Amino acid sequence: MSPAEPHAADQEGGVTLDTGAPVRRSGPPGQGTLRDLSRPGRRAFSWPELDVPERAVPVEFARGRDPDLPEMAERDLVRHFTGLSQMNYGVDTGFYPLGSCSMKYNPKVAEAAAGLPGFQRLHPHQPESTVQGALELLWRLDRALCELTGMAAVTFQPAAGASGELTGLLIMRAFHTKNGDARKKVVIPDSAHGTNPASVTMAGYEVVQVPSDARGLVDLSALEKLVDESVAGLMLTNPNTLGLFEEEIQGIARAMHEVGGLLYYDGANLNAIMGRVRPGDMGFDIVHMNTHKTFATPHGGGGPGAGPVAVSERLSPFLPAPVVARDGDGRFVLNRDRPDSIGRVHGFGGNFGVLVRAYAYVFLHGGDGLRAVAERAVLNANYLASLVKEAFPLAFSGRPMHEFVATAKRLRDRGVRAMDVAKRLIDLGFHPSTVYFPLVVEEAMMVEPTETESKETLDAFAEAMLRAAKEAEEDPRLLHDAPVTTPVRRLDEARAARHLKLRW
Repeated sequence: MSPAEPHAADQEGGVTLDTGAPVRRSGPPGQGTLRDLSRPGRRAFSWPELDVPERAVPVEFARGRDPDLPEMAERDLVRHFTGLSQMNYGVDTGFYPLGSCSMKYNPKVAEAAAGLPGFQRLHPHQPESTVQGALELLWRLDRALCELTGMAAVTFQPAAGASGELTGLLIMRAFHTKNGDARKKVVIPDSAHGTNPASVTMAGYEVVQVPSDARGLVDLSALEKLVDESVAGLMLTNPNTLGLFEEEIQGIARAMHEVGGLLYYDGANLNAIMGRVRPGDMGFDIVHMNTHKTFATPHGGGGPGAGPVAVSERLSPFLPAPVVARDGDGRFVLNRDRPDSIGRVHGFGGNFGVLVRAYAYVFLHGGDGLRAVAERAVLNANYLASLVKEAFPLAFSGRPMHEFVATAKRLRDRGVRAMDVAKRLIDLGFHPSTVYFPLVVEEAMMVEPTETESKETLDAFAEAMLRAAKEAEEDPRLLHDAPVTTPVRRLDEARAARHLKLRW
């Protein structure tokens, strides 16, 4: 029997497939769709007694017939949706090795802090005198993030990393415009995050790409030839998107500053350097931080997030208004008198609940703890890379930081691609890594274990990767058929992207 052809008992979920992984069911035996469970006359609710005068629905809004809704008991309704929820994969149930995402387990104490009534029940239109605690939290978080990044001031308005990118670039534009300098270009590396060129374009700049050298780092000599007085700045992640530290960062900063440009730090990989080195000390002028990656907000599925932007002293006048300040009496106020501000990029103070979580995370760990987070993240990535590099060689020879980019290129001789390995890992009980990114690496598999995973988890994931590589040599069809243990089998992703089904 082929692993792609499970017998009837396997479908019941009581046994294990030949693949060695348990069958994932959609719910209890006999559970189907809501329509399958519908029985005439069953109800899961009762209407409350009408306490307002009854009025007929206007004819133009009235339905022609009763809605065709399933009829079912509360018990069946709850079991159905609970069963669906148990099909979800989440960071509380499993390991996410997604490179570039920092999908780490987040401490529940941060959730508890964000749920405190004094934070949760605030209204943004309350007088400042009644929200002093919330404003103090933002002020203290501002000071902590400035210390962590080597910057002078912070805005909390951006709602995510990409929002922070656009905010930083608008600050860059405002700075040059104030100086009477109409610059038109922003440089990004060829390994950059996809949001970087998009943000550059949205900010009204032209994208200029600088290549990576043989080490996977920014080619400094190529950069020096690209930059002139028409370049507004350079967007750079450090460690970069290949997981490597930019060894010539001081030369890169010097090249930009000599032509009057600014250096922008994409904080996607801040998790790797916290407490060890600060972007401001490397020469960066603008820093955005993904608090939903680095500081304890579970992310994915569209949010919520927060992307605070920190800037050097000379750029602080351009931050979005208002900003939290402290007056001479020690009270916390929202300073709106900022004539050079780029204006709002989000309502009120940003996603406040996410920032409460970030505050809890930062002050729970303290300086030493945040440094330990970075060190553990780098240690975990290097340990995992050492376990799998014989089967999945690293794309570049340098020592990785918090993540590594391996390649499945050698498996192509057996007709196996990185996507096949990713799908097989699902059958083996793991969420797959990022694949086909960065684009500069063929058959890329980008792995970031984060600091929160145990040695046992890393060993098990490495074993699964090595097993997939061995199976690729011995039985490629096994990987082509994967996944076979999921409620939905492998999709035609290209077709799905081109022919969206927006209704169910």
